[in-house]
Amino acid sequence: MAQKIISISTRGQGLYEFTAEAASFVRAGGAAEGLLTVFVRHTSCSLLIQENADPDVRTDLDAFFRRLVPPASDPSMRWIVHTTEGPDDMPAHIKAALTQVSIGIPVVGGRLALGTWQGIYLFEHRDRPHRREIVLHLSG
Repeated sequence: MAQKIISISTRGQGLYEFTAEAASFVRAGGAAEGLLTVFVRHTSCSLLIQENADPDVRTDLDAFFRRLVPPASDPSMRWIVHTTEGPDDMPAHIKAALTQVSIGIPVVGGRLALGTWQGIYLFEHRDRPHRREIVLHLSG
């Protein structure tokens, strides 16, 4: 069993890949078989496993979520009450609620059992830069 906290600095909304860091942690942990649990310690961002070959996928996902949950300043979001942290805050919480803050990834043969085009992403839902903490926990 091993555990590590990594930090990811974001520059605003979007997807930030950290597959290499997670894979390196698994290799260093030395478990041939097991489970990597990835957990983000925040309520206005989330985690995704998504295609990492074509950057258009990230662009389209970001655009979809912006359309699905616009900022609180958008007339369609007049119903939002929590606005003290800016027009992107409550929409960020909604996006995080629609996605996930924890992911389990099997470890097979000492490696993450991700598919060929799969990568692990922090999905930042806030406009301004943040420093996000992700807990990696390897059990084997």
